[in-house]
Amino acid sequence: MGVITQTRAVRLGNFLAGKWVDSSAGDFLPVIDPATQAVLAETPLSSAAEVDAVVAAAASAFPEWRRTPPEERIQFLFRMKALLEEHLEAIARTCTRENGKTLAESRAEVRRAIENVEVACGIPMLMQGYNLEDVARGIDEIMVRQPLGVIAAITPFNFPAMIPFWFLPYAIACGNTFVLKPSERVPLTMRLVFELLETIGLPPGVVNLVNGGKAVVDALLAHPLVRAVSFVGSTAVAKYVYAQGAAHGKRVQCQGGAKNHVVVTAEADLTNTTQVVIDSAFGCAGQRCLAVSTVIAVEKARTPLREALTESAVALRVGNGLEEGVQMGPVISPTSKSRIESLIAQGVADGGKLAVDGRGQPGNFLRPTILEDVPPQSTLTNTEIFGPVLSLVPARDLDDAIAILNRSAYGNAASIFTTSGAEARKFRYEASAGNVGVNIGVAAPMAYFPFSGWKDSFLGVLHGQGRDAVEFYTEKKVVIERWPKEWSRKF
Repeated sequence: MGVITQTRAVRLGNFLAGKWVDSSAGDFLPVIDPATQAVLAETPLSSAAEVDAVVAAAASAFPEWRRTPPEERIQFLFRMKALLEEHLEAIARTCTRENGKTLAESRAEVRRAIENVEVACGIPMLMQGYNLEDVARGIDEIMVRQPLGVIAAITPFNFPAMIPFWFLPYAIACGNTFVLKPSERVPLTMRLVFELLETIGLPPGVVNLVNGGKAVVDALLAHPLVRAVSFVGSTAVAKYVYAQGAAHGKRVQCQGGAKNHVVVTAEADLTNTTQVVIDSAFGCAGQRCLAVSTVIAVEKARTPLREALTESAVALRVGNGLEEGVQMGPVISPTSKSRIESLIAQGVADGGKLAVDGRGQPGNFLRPTILEDVPPQSTLTNTEIFGPVLSLVPARDLDDAIAILNRSAYGNAASIFTTSGAEARKFRYEASAGNVGVNIGVAAPMAYFPFSGWKDSFLGVLHGQGRDAVEFYTEKKVVIERWPKEWSRKF
């Protein structure tokens, strides 16, 4: 996607101190509908000076916001939830237009965003500390959680509505102020959300938004007033963000890439398994960090599973996500499509066999692709494709299947399909992944559980969502008190 300098559509601004401000950027990127190629808007590539202004607005709002009682802070979240519910359809349609996923997928995404707001409304309990009297004679000790200050979040293109809400509601409920840098490819969903947030009465500077690319990311990572950074994206960028953030003394959590495996045993229910695997592999055109990339078929499961998956993949309806009945939309850009098709070709060159070939479609569209017998040394085996491509790999038994998935450098998610409790327990115990599913294709944790991830799929200690989010966005203070009677003043 090239830089443009001539106005073709509405130019987006930044949101700081409770108002929208035009960007002084010299360069803008087009926001393109992946299905129609229409230019929807232009995203400014904001400067470091603009980042500084946004962070300053957040820092200015922090002292008063952290003094606002938690019970009062969550009243704004209740209003936020009501607005998201009321405008769910508009948010979902905006998400589909700029991302390409189906309208049903966008609606589900907004629903998961709302779920995180609901959980953050419990902050008066989630943020509580603990205490112990008489740690020594006449001395008491307490632990309290206090907000950090300015929080920054850098979010990806694949879930424009949901992923910012892994962070925003928890950060502000804990008493922090917040700066969001959405993906420059899909800024319109958060533009609409922040327009709604304008109406709920949040003090100016509590929530802020800055559009841009790498220069904005670097400025946030280096800014002395930014205390913590949350990131979701590829592993390569996650490692960069984690290293740079840590070098500047920040608390950092980085959700990276994935290569998710599903194990199907001979004990599995074939009909249910096929439908769930197809939905997981090809939902959102495979552009999600919990998409199934590799199906490991154990023993006798391989032949019937291949036939069932092939039949279902061929029948999947691909098209504009706004159209009724479409089951899979386009990938985000021509660059992504070209990269995915190159990886498919590499898998074939390495010895893989095409059971279903989804290449050769117009525009940004690909059809589902299934490859068999891709060798372990293939680039495809160890690369996050981030597209509608599924590899089918044989295994001698469950031990062999678990060994195959555990060799992966990634550890975001893994699932097993079986009717055997013993197989399920063994898999749950031994699978080297942070999110594990049993007869579940997309093991996406509810908002009150952490969005876990292991190995190269996550850098940090505390994950997004739930109690982990509260721990990440607060720091612990221990107070040790002694009040001798003889020190008491008499009045």
